[in-house]
Amino acid sequence: MRIGEYPPQGADAHDDFSATTEALQAGVGDPQQIPPDIPQGELGALAALGFSKPLIAAMVDLARQNGTSVEAELLRSGHVKEEAYYGAMARLLRLPFIETIEPGTVQDRATLDSQLIRPNSVRINGRNRAPQMAIVPEAARLAEIASALITMPLLGRDLAITTPTAIRDAVWATGAERRARETTNGLFEANPALSARTILTGSQGFVAGMIVATAGATLLMATADMLLFVHVLLSLLYLASLVLRLTALAGRMRRREMVEPVPMPSGLLPRYTVMVALYREAEMAGQLVGSLKRLDWPVSLIDIKLVCEADDEETITALEAVGLPPQFEIVRVPPIGPRTKPKALTYALASARGELLAIYDAEDRPHPQQLREAFARFHHGPAELACLQAPLIITNARASWLSALFSLEYSALFRGLLPMLGRQRMPLPLGGTSNHFRTALLKAVGGWDPYNVTEDADMGLRLSRMGYRSDVLTRQTLEDAPVEFSVWMAQRARWFKGWLQTWLVLMRDPGRLMREMGFLPFLTFQLLVGGMLVSALLHPLIFVFLWLGASAMLDAPRDDLPLGVITLFVMDFVNILGSYLIFLGLGVGSMIDHEKRLLGWRWVFVPFYWLMISLASWRAVIELRTRPFHWNKTPHHPSRKK
Repeated sequence: MRIGEYPPQGADAHDDFSATTEALQAGVGDPQQIPPDIPQGELGALAALGFSKPLIAAMVDLARQNGTSVEAELLRSGHVKEEAYYGAMARLLRLPFIETIEPGTVQDRATLDSQLIRPNSVRINGRNRAPQMAIVPEAARLAEIASALITMPLLGRDLAITTPTAIRDAVWATGAERRARETTNGLFEANPALSARTILTGSQGFVAGMIVATAGATLLMATADMLLFVHVLLSLLYLASLVLRLTALAGRMRRREMVEPVPMPSGLLPRYTVMVALYREAEMAGQLVGSLKRLDWPVSLIDIKLVCEADDEETITALEAVGLPPQFEIVRVPPIGPRTKPKALTYALASARGELLAIYDAEDRPHPQQLREAFARFHHGPAELACLQAPLIITNARASWLSALFSLEYSALFRGLLPMLGRQRMPLPLGGTSNHFRTALLKAVGGWDPYNVTEDADMGLRLSRMGYRSDVLTRQTLEDAPVEFSVWMAQRARWFKGWLQTWLVLMRDPGRLMREMGFLPFLTFQLLVGGMLVSALLHPLIFVFLWLGASAMLDAPRDDLPLGVITLFVMDFVNILGSYLIFLGLGVGSMIDHEKRLLGWRWVFVPFYWLMISLASWRAVIELRTRPFHWNKTPHHPSRKK
């Protein structure tokens, strides 16, 4: 019987059903030629459904190559649509076929979310009819089900066939409100010390108040002494951060040779989940789907989830219009709680079927081999290696001086500083995209914090304090940088706000944090995050101090220059000039020649760029007080090849 044909009805139906059962049990071809690891019943079912022997043979080869079932390869191959396949099964078994499960007909329960990972059955409660059990039969068990229906005819009375997509859609809709509440409150309720939902704890608020009051009183009573104290403190902080980046630059200069690639493990590949959080990204739908389709991973082993806000119909419609292949799934996130990327990702995490999981953004164009490199690194790495960060490379540096300096900054961070931190087993403040995780460890640490607007840095540091490692990859992800000042400022303010949240969360108990991280990682964290925040906020003061020092030396007699003034002036000059030079050296030194040509002479704007960063950091402080969980959306546009 071919797909789409209906079995005969009437008096001969039972005899024909018995013949169908015999056909299912007979298999396909010579049993001697069937590979021992392929169930003969599966091949018999596919033959009975009307698939040709050459197609089945091709799917057998893929199943053996990928360690999957012939059925799984067939459904992901594009040779048959899911609805047609399971509809044919329903006709073969003489059972009703349910293409769509109506919302509200499935009862929510604690174990329901397991059907998101492996959808096989769900109970449907109709208003005016008896309950039905909707099942997704496996081809390998089709003969067994047919035999059971012959020996126990009443078994099929309340049984129906449906599709995995129908079950997943029903489960997503049924548990949406519960799942959204759990996502929003889960980390806070399980471990409030790790959640940014509380901006300042009582003790932190008390300490902050004491510091502000003391500083204010000192400033009023001894302005010069207070200014000197701030001057010395800021200079030492800059110097410490300078040493950290100088270490990264020295390491970069020593490692100019090509990094040896990690060999791919022999044997089967694991399942890989890829998640992309999208909001108002209709314009990016085509480019994104095209980029993800180019990932070099078997389609039967990749699970791509496009995570959208449920009320963002424009983006959802654009994605559906692209014509998504079977490995893609749109996840709709209810508009409950903070409207943030980490909330959306954690909501979708319950459905992740892969052993490994990657995060991308809407504008990303990842290297096709990136998943394979990540798998090889995880395979050969230690068990505590939880995350790998791919380098992010800006491709539109020519578009404006702003995007040029953005590309310089990303080069210094992702190909200069982070590799050094990874080699030294220090905490990594992750980038917001191209993170690859061991899924089990990601779930074990609680997923992303829905209230932290820089969830990447928070995750990297949380992994470190819990005893896990992060490292970097070599295969890149291409991105475009903002070219408009307002867009850049909103994005950078969100980043700084998230870093402030992260620092405050981790510093709720500094002693415990040092014990969990270790002294050197704790110190590195303070320089990376705390030092960055303070230096960004107070960066304009460096220019004030330089001006005051120069004025003091000009006013003093030539033969009696104050040693303290000279020392501070030299330190300030070294700090500011050294910071710029190391930033340039780390960024330019990590670029290829093409990127250097795109950068051109616009590196001269670095001092102005750092002043803009300072402005963004002050905006972040204000937003942390007025709109702590607001997500400043960065608009994206399809890349244009130059």
